[in-house]
Amino acid sequence: MQFEECTEGPYRIYAGALEAPRGEGYIAALVVKRIEPGAPRGHETFRDESLACGYQWRTARDALFYAMRRARQIISRQAAD
Repeated sequence: MQFEECTEGPYRIYAGALEAPRGEGYIAALVVKRIEPGAPRGHETFRDESLACGYQWRTARDALFYAMRRARQIISRQAAD
């Protein structure tokens, strides 16, 4: 299990690469929170613990890369609204 966190503007991204439940490889997981003044824990705007319908990536790095790319897509859509 590997995790990566970063901040993109007012959003906090939590990405994970979890060992696949069946077989070798990793699945990607993602939580995106909007951080607002007065709410230090933030407001969860997106959560998916099995991105891409549980697709198995060969490496944890590949799964994390996909999760971070997906997070940035979600954030850009929310910023456009």
